Amino acid sequence: MTDLTVWLALLAVFAVLPAVLGTYGQGVMFQLFAWIALTASWVAFSGMTGYISLGHAVFYGLGGYVMALSWMTLPLWVALPLSAVVAAVFAFLAGLPSLRVRGPYFVILTFGLAEFVKFIVIAIESSLGMSGRLLLGAPDVSVLVYAMLGLAALAVALVMGLRHSRLGMALWSVREDEVAAMTLGVPVTKVKLLAFVLSAVIPAMVGALAVLRSTYFEPMQMFSPITSFTIVTMAIIGGSERPAGPVLGAGFIMLLSEILWSRAPEFYMMLLGVLLLGFVLFAPDGIVGKWQSRRRGQVV
Repeated sequence: MTDLTVWLALLAVFAVLPAVLGTYGQGVMFQLFAWIALTASWVAFSGMTGYISLGHAVFYGLGGYVMALSWMTLPLWVALPLSAVVAAVFAFLAGLPSLRVRGPYFVILTFGLAEFVKFIVIAIESSLGMSGRLLLGAPDVSVLVYAMLGLAALAVALVMGLRHSRLGMALWSVREDEVAAMTLGVPVTKVKLLAFVLSAVIPAMVGALAVLRSTYFEPMQMFSPITSFTIVTMAIIGGSERPAGPVLGAGFIMLLSEILWSRAPEFYMMLLGVLLLGFVLFAPDGIVGKWQSRRRGQVV
């Protein structure tokens, strides 16, 4: 089977599962699709350029905040793309200065930026005398899960498209040697900024749908740095350079979470840290990379 056939078959399975599962199962699928969408969006920028971002929680939170502010004022089909536009504009404005630094400085900068925006939102809400916003009349999870599946499919398609496009080749050259890419005429600043903006759009809509699912917006939760760390963990475990990586990474961590989180949350967090260190040290290509290496070895 071709890769496209495999992906279409997987999409068909994912489309059927929510229809045959109960409310709890639909909630689990909703979370799985959300993490796939978030992780694939991160891969579209960080996996392609090598610029490790810890700031994707800010796009997720901004999307949720826009939805919370516009709920019952704007129709859903307007509020959802509006959250994407706000996140894209913010990514453009924030990316102009932040993408001029590299390495650990960029990691620290994106983390600090997310925290900065979080406390701005908290200050705004406090000045309005609010600590959170309740969203009444939100769609049922049976509806939201298919919207989230669409975002997950779109995010994976974005990664696949980038890998076979001129933009993707330019981003790859930045990852391999940014100075050499610049010397060869690659518009480094432009392609990095474009990828950064693209990677912000889907997380914002994921955040908007997540707020509707929980029916409550709370800044500390929506802008939590745990979101960014979880995205990076899923990407590294799955394989941060390949479209299948976000699916496998998110599926693996979701399975682990379902088994351990409610029973032994402290052990779950420790195991997650050990797994992350183990993959970084011994399997930097992730699950997908290991599997492909074994296949090549068997062929030889």
